[in-house]
Amino acid sequence: MPMDDKRERFEAQVMPHLDAAYRFARWLSRSPADADDVVQEAYLRAFRGFDRLRGSDVKAWLLTIVRNCHASAHRQQQRRAAVALPGEDDEPAGSALPAPGPDPESASIGADEQRTLERLIAALPDEHREVLLLREMEEMSYREIAAVTGLPIGTVMSRLARARAGLRGRWLEETEGEPRAVR
Repeated sequence: MPMDDKRERFEAQVMPHLDAAYRFARWLSRSPADADDVVQEAYLRAFRGFDRLRGSDVKAWLLTIVRNCHASAHRQQQRRAAVALPGEDDEPAGSALPAPGPDPESASIGADEQRTLERLIAALPDEHREVLLLREMEEMSYREIAAVTGLPIGTVMSRLARARAGLRGRWLEETEGEPRAVR
């Protein structure tokens, strides 16, 4: 019975964060297949270590595991020196998010902006992209981001400021300072 109880508690506390874990892994790995592998490994590790969970911030704990699994997988890939070829299963950039706007013109503009934004975010240095995604996509607090990344809060804040400034500058260069389309 203790295993059933553990599984029920795990499902109740950790499984609601599956989408956040996948989104984070997807941004870190830039590959749906790699993100699937990272999340699968992270959930396995999370289940094994669930009894050792201390505190109530399950999401930060889980995303820390996702981050560590990604780092491990990345190191293994580098050791193998394998070059990943694009597969038929790979999603095109921007396909994960629906285009906003009810009419075709707004949808087209929104899709173009989304692709541009995703490309610009992907071009940020890893340490900037990571804190930006945790803050803006996962809506985590500075304290939660610090827990996930193992960084002091001041470092999280400065990296986030640099990420936002870099993204803003690249956006203005890319769009030649044009304001976003009115919807």
